[in-house]
Amino acid sequence: MPVAEYEWSETFDITPEVQANFDEHGCFIVRGLLTKEEMQKIHKAVDHSEGITKHSYQIPDGKGRSCGYCIWSHPGDDVTGMVGRAEKVAGYTEKLLGGQEVYHYHTKLVMKEPHSGGNINWHQDYGYWYKNGNLFPDMASVIIAVDKADRENGCLQFLPGSHKLGRIDHVFVGGQTGADMKRVGEAMKIFPLEYAELDEGDALFFHCNLLHSSDKNDSPRRRWNFICSYNRASNNPVYVHHHPQYTPLHKVPNDAILKCENFTDMTGKEFVDPSMDKTVKADLTTFKGDE
Repeated sequence: MPVAEYEWSETFDITPEVQANFDEHGCFIVRGLLTKEEMQKIHKAVDHSEGITKHSYQIPDGKGRSCGYCIWSHPGDDVTGMVGRAEKVAGYTEKLLGGQEVYHYHTKLVMKEPHSGGNINWHQDYGYWYKNGNLFPDMASVIIAVDKADRENGCLQFLPGSHKLGRIDHVFVGGQTGADMKRVGEAMKIFPLEYAELDEGDALFFHCNLLHSSDKNDSPRRRWNFICSYNRASNNPVYVHHHPQYTPLHKVPNDAILKCENFTDMTGKEFVDPSMDKTVKADLTTFKGDE
């Protein structure tokens, strides 16, 4: 059975049916989670030279290419922060994780440039986050397509249902932490391979143990996406690390995205310094820090 897809509207919610699909497949897609008008705001935010991307860096894929990343610990009050705090992103995720309080673990902008963007190795997010001291896999993420994502430009691939395997051992592959490929190979015999082909504003909600990856980008189109990640407040990490300990999340109504006019003030976001991240090996010559 293919992964469930829904069309977003103001009446969409995490019903028992939606929850059952998430529990069974570890993910589902919501088409049009962000509207065209909201995406215009997002593009203005990420394409602004004095905004988010000046804090980016590259992580090698071990195959001669790399992907660009920009990661921040707290949502902040800019347009991208409104996305991470919105009820239709943070609120839905909170419901999927049992209706218990969640906090913003981090948001990242992943950037695969035309003809050069690298692949992202097979992994589970919890493969990283377990090493950060999160004892339980009470965590989930929302991928939101900033650009159209398809097989040609290296969209996300995933194995629906693979979250039921539990955590798989992870090791370094290039600059990335990747899952044990022998175990991934066995999982591929059981779970069907699917592609998250998304239009701008579409979103994939997924469990932290879902196995996923993405191919390199050989197309003439860039492929950028947001990944907003959340942790249950009850799962406060036992280690202090480069992502935040429990910090109350102040959610906002969905219309806050359109109402926000802040595109460049990054106050309070706390961009991640890749030299402090023990789960990746970044190309530090590309890190611009807080210039």
